[in-house]
Amino acid sequence: MAQHTPPARRICPGCDGFATVAVTLGGRDRHGHLRTITAHCPACHGLGTVPVHRTREGARA
Repeated sequence: MAQHTPPARRICPGCDGFATVAVTLGGRDRHGHLRTITAHCPACHGLGTVPVHRTREGARA
């Protein structure tokens, strides 16, 4: 009997799978650390994938 495999997760077209990035603010703090902020992709909310939309074509007998 054939096994059902889940559909592959689709990569987000907005970020190409790189959903979260660290952006430098320039300069360093007084301890010498580089100041960064984290930015998330607005399309996928930092997940890197988008849900697969499946359509149902009717009931099976």
